[in-house]
Amino acid sequence: MQLKWIWSVLCLVLIIMLSMTVGVRTASAACKGCLCPGDPCQLCPLPLNINDPVPTDEPETCRRIREAVPPTDALPGSNEYFANLDKSTMACIKNGGDVIKNSRRSELFPARFYCKPGLPIR
Repeated sequence: MQLKWIWSVLCLVLIIMLSMTVGVRTASAACKGCLCPGDPCQLCPLPLNINDPVPTDEPETCRRIREAVPPTDALPGSNEYFANLDKSTMACIKNGGDVIKNSRRSELFPARFYCKPGLPIR
C-alpha cells in the first residue's frame, strides 16, 4: 500500500516538473539580446566586408572601425582575413565597443564576429 502511494507521488512530481520545463522552453523561445531580427544593438560585422552595405544610421564606433581598417573581400580562413579581423577587433575595443562571437550564424547575421558599439563617445 505504501509503495503504491510513494509511486503515485513520484509520478505526480515528475509530471509537474515536465510541464514546468515545457513552459520555460516556450517562454525562452522569444529572441533576446543583440543577435535578433531588427539588429537592436546596431552591430557591425568584423572584419568589415566590401560587399556589406553601409547603413545610413551607422554608429560612430562602426564608422571609426571603417576608417581605421578598410573593408576587405578576403575569405574566412585566409591570412588577410585574420589580419583584418585582428585589426578591426582592436579598433572596436579601442573605440569603446565590445566584440561578440556569433556561434549561431544565420542569414541575418552571417559574420563570425560582431562589434557592439558602446555608449556614445563624447
